[in-house]
Order: sequence, then structure tokens, then C-alpha cells
Amino acid sequence: MIAKSLSWLRDRRSASPRFPDGLAPWRVVGASTAGTSHQKLGQACQDAAGWALGPERSLIVAVADGAGSASHGGEGARLAVSTAVNFLSNRRTLGSPNAQKDALVSALERARSALQSDAGRRGVTARDMATTLILLQATPDSVAALQVGDGAAVVNARQNGPTGVTSPQTGEYINETMFITAADAMDHHQTVCHGYGLTGGAVFSDGLQMLALKMPEGTPHPPFFGPLLRFVADATDAGQADAALRSFLASPRVTGQTTDDLTLVLFALDASPAGE
Repeated sequence: MIAKSLSWLRDRRSASPRFPDGLAPWRVVGASTAGTSHQKLGQACQDAAGWALGPERSLIVAVADGAGSASHGGEGARLAVSTAVNFLSNRRTLGSPNAQKDALVSALERARSALQSDAGRRGVTARDMATTLILLQATPDSVAALQVGDGAAVVNARQNGPTGVTSPQTGEYINETMFITAADAMDHHQTVCHGYGLTGGAVFSDGLQMLALKMPEGTPHPPFFGPLLRFVADATDAGQADAALRSFLASPRVTGQTTDDLTLVLFALDASPAGE
């Protein structure tokens, strides 16, 4: 059913390339929508996402999901994303795999510090700005990622197709997870670096994980990712692609299976001569 609901995306193309030159050689399509449970209460989406070109033409993607129980979870998610992306994009070099993992940890530390400072200015606690955070930094030949909380990052490996990079962190109960504001968050992050040759991938919040992943093992569900990864690889107009992805996230076939906020960032290497 998921593969059928995604098949229409493949026909949403534009005749002229309009993806930002500043992201070359990458195409990125991303969208966030408020979950139906939040819409019924008149609440805004508490997810956030961001991306940028990093050192050595690497792609940086961040996705965060503000805690529903936190009074300023949405603000926390947006601040965590912007702080981490800015830090990683301003590095001069990628360095070794260990250096890449260290940089992701440093980005997490800076996001935590930013939340603590902003909470102080607002007169609230850091817990009131609780959020998850997924960071991914990709090159055509490698991927490094860090995750605190649920959601996941997936890459389209040249040899193996959709391949999990990170997996959801859950507690004793299915709806429990870790937030970067937790006192022990620095002891429980997932941090990985792999030498995959890749053509693209996806980062998404937990609202999609029951559709996108085989649970409880947390491995990618190929019928979900196949059409999506082909869609971003074939897309040529960023505005139209973003709108099409937003429409997909708001479609009954998706919202009928999850009431949570939804965020999905898709990326692909541009295979055209202009993207080389």
C-alpha cells in the first residue's frame, strides 16, 4: 500500500532545473507538516529540519522533533537544528572518520548549550525545550551521523540499496525516547561513520518510522524508500518537489496511519553534467 501511495511522486517533474547552485552536487527536498492530533488542537508542528553544504562539498542534514510534553519543544527543535547545521557547515575540512564523529558530538554539545542559554532567557528550564536531534553529513563515498532520540537516517548505498545509518532510540515503552536536554544525553547518543558509496538518502522524524522502518529491528522498508529516492533523484524543480512532498505527507494514506508531526528530508547526488 505504501509503494502504491508513493508511485505518483515519480511523475512530478519540471522541465527546467531550479535546485540551488549553492547545494551542488546535491538535490535536497524536505517538508514538515503538523500531525492530525496537533491540528485538532490548533497546535503548530514541533518538528524542524535544515540542511547546508559543508566542507569538501559534503551535505549536512539535521532533523529534530520537539517533545510534545515540552512547552517550548518546537522552539527547541528549531534552535537545535540551526545551531548544529551552522557549526558543521563552518568547519574547514572533514578530516578522518574519527574527526567527523568528534565534530558531530561537538555540534550536539553546542545545540545543548544553545538550548540551555535560550531557556534561561525565556525564564524556563531546558526540559521545557526538549527535543530529539539527528545529524547526518554525507559525501559520495561516506556518511557520518549522530542521533539522540527517535526517527532515523537512511542512505541509498550503491551496492545494497536503502541502508540504515541510525535507528530509533526508545525507552521501556514504545512512546518513550531520549532528548538532547537530558542530563545523560551525551552518554547515549548514536554516532557512526561508514564508507558507503551512496547516491542519496533520507532523514525523518518519528512520525514516519512505523511506515518507513521494519519494526522492532528498525531496518529500512524498501517499498517505502524506493519511490521516494527515485523521486528526489529525478526532481529538477525544488519548489515543485517540496510541494509534492508536502502533499504526500498530508495525504490520507500517510495521515491515516500516524497522527504525529511528520518531517522528511530526501537528498540525492545530481547525476547530470551540471551537478558534477
